[in-house]
Amino acid sequence: MSASIRQDSGAGTAAERVAAALRDELLDGAHPVGTRFREESLAQRFDVARHTVRAALRLLVESRLVTHERHRGVCVAPLSRQRIDEVFDYRKVLELGALRLALAQGADLSEVEAAVEHLETLAAREEPLAWRELTMAHGAIHDRIVAASGNPLLMESYRRCEDELRLLLTFVRPDFDAATMAAVHRNLLQHLREGGETAVDALTDDIDHTGRAALLHSLTRAETAARLLGH
Repeated sequence: MSASIRQDSGAGTAAERVAAALRDELLDGAHPVGTRFREESLAQRFDVARHTVRAALRLLVESRLVTHERHRGVCVAPLSRQRIDEVFDYRKVLELGALRLALAQGADLSEVEAAVEHLETLAAREEPLAWRELTMAHGAIHDRIVAASGNPLLMESYRRCEDELRLLLTFVRPDFDAATMAAVHRNLLQHLREGGETAVDALTDDIDHTGRAALLHSLTRAETAARLLGH
C-alpha cells in the first residue's frame, strides 16, 4: 500500500481522505470492473476541488488499485493472468524468503498464531462481516509471517502489494468465507510450526494452490461468462 493513503479517513490531507474512502470501497468490491472514476462527480460527492480528486486518484493508481488509461481516465482494471502472476510471484519471493530467514533464526511465530486466532474470532461472529475486514485479517497473517524475519526492508517491500492483493481477493468472494479462510490458515500455522521444508512447502501451497489457483478459477469463470454473453 502506498504510504500516502491513510487507512484512517479522518487523518491526512483532503486527497488522502478521499483516496482512503475510495480504497475502502474498492476493497469491499463496491466498484466492479470497468467502473470509471469521474473527477467532477467525485468532487461533488466529497465536496472538494477537482485537483484534490485528481491527487487522490493518483494515490490509488500508485497503489495499483485502479489504472489510468489514456483518453479514458481512471478505472477499475479487469482481472488478468499477467496481473495475478505479477502479484503472486512477488509475494511468493518475499514470503518464502522471509519464512526461511525466520526459521533459520528460530523466530517466534506467536504473532502469526494471534493473527490466525483473530480470523477465527471473525469467523465465529454472528453479525455480517465486511469483506475488507475479512481480507484485512487474512492479510495480517501473511504480514506477520514476513515480520517474523525481523527484516524491515522485507516488510516495506511486502506492504507495497498488500492492498492490490486484497483487491484481487474481491474476485474470489463467491468461493471463500471467514470459516473457510480460518480453517485453511489454522492448518497452515500447524505446518509452519513444524519448521523446515514442511513449513516452506505449506506456505508455497497456500500461495499457489489456494490463493493463485482460486483467482485463476475466477478468471476462467469471468471469461466463460463473457463468451456466453458475446462480449
